[in-house]
Formats: sequence, structure tokens, C-alpha cells
Amino acid sequence: MRRFVERFEGDGLDPARWIAAYLPAWSSRAEAAASYRLTPEGLHLTIPPDHPRWCPDLHAEPLRVSAVQSGNWSGPVGSTHGQQPFREGLVVREEQPRLTGLLPLYGHIEVECRARIGPGSMFSAWMVGMEEDPRECGEICLVEVFGETVRDGAADLGAGIHPFRDPALVEEFAAPRREIDVAQWHTYGIEWSPAGVRWVVDGVETSRSAQSPDYPMMLILGVFDFPGRGDPSAVPELVVRQVTWTPVR
Repeated sequence: MRRFVERFEGDGLDPARWIAAYLPAWSSRAEAAASYRLTPEGLHLTIPPDHPRWCPDLHAEPLRVSAVQSGNWSGPVGSTHGQQPFREGLVVREEQPRLTGLLPLYGHIEVECRARIGPGSMFSAWMVGMEEDPRECGEICLVEVFGETVRDGAADLGAGIHPFRDPALVEEFAAPRREIDVAQWHTYGIEWSPAGVRWVVDGVETSRSAQSPDYPMMLILGVFDFPGRGDPSAVPELVVRQVTWTPVR
């Protein structure tokens, strides 16, 4: 397999690699669309004041999202077959074409990014199963940071594994406080093998697990805003300079 490198160059996202909408089966590609632009720095994901709420009639807490993902699919309208269902009883509202832009199974995956977030916002980068087989739904979170924890040159840096409905996995997630300025460039990575997962920030190991999901996973990159928690005029932003996947040889 060839090494995958994405530097977000050109006039727009490569539609063979990315969809700029967050879990659109539960709403639509238009209603879940990201606010983004490409510059020489990379992919800028933002949540401007007029950005709409995500699934406003379904998601319990008001939420706004700008995200891109490297995989997508769903069953037909009215079915329950979709990705990362967030509550019971969800049905597909817009059938999704199948996208397999980046679906690693093991290897070294890195996301180089910086973020500007406040008390009511967060950013994250995570791998998750496509769920075409419902059991293949586990998540490997590379990084997750809530803006309310960012202060004094440090942040609670979340990473780990969420099993969701995968019976072979158990919850193993932590957000220890670390000296890091997430507004500066950092590289968040995992080394994923059949023997387990190792998390690395800027080349330094931060944690490891003996668990290892054994199915391909897509990548989601996103910035999130919770209206009412922070300054409504603030514009959270996640800038991604590069994504790489080096397969196991």
C-alpha cells in the first residue's frame, strides 16, 4: 500500500477523499455542511455566528459542527443503517453514497493542526469504523480538547478508545492535563497495530492500549460549538495542515 498524504492544496477538497458534512445521513449533506476554506496553511474549519445548528430537532443539546470525514455511506431513507447514531430510533433522512477516501487498517496516522477554541467550543480528530457491519463501530480518538480546559499554557488532552456497540472493545479514554498550547501547531498521532494502539504528540508517546480494533476506520476532523456555553460572537476554528497515513509494511 502507498503512503497517504493530504496537504489540502488546490481550490477545494478532493471529493474522492473527503465529504465536508458531519454524519449527513441523519439530516442531509446540505444541512450538515461544514464552513471551511483552503489556504496555503491548509484546511480551515470554522463556526461563524450564522452557522446553523446540527440536527436541531434530534440532538438533545444545541450543537453546531464544521467537520470533514474520509468515509461515508448509509442505508436507504427510513432505514436505521448509518454511521455513529447518537440516540435511539434514528432513521436515515438522506441516503448517502459510499465514500472510501481514507480507510486505514493499522499503520501510523498523524494529524498536524492548530485550534482556536473558547469555553463553549471544542475540536477533535478521530478514527471510527464505517459501521457497514454494525459491530464495526469502535473509535480511536487521536485528540479531543474542550475550550473550557484551555488556560495557563495547558489543556486537558483527551485521547483513547470508545467501544460504542463493538462487543470486542471496552471504554478506555482519558483527558490528562498537559502543558500544551493548542493554538500552536502540533502533530497528534497514533501507531495502530494488531497488538494495540500507541498515542503520540509531537513525536512523544503519551499513552498506549493493548486493545486494537480489527477493521478499517475513517477519519473525522471537526470543530464543535455549544450555543449558550460561551461567547456567541466567537468563531471557533480548527486548521489542519496535513494528514498522513503510513501503512504497516
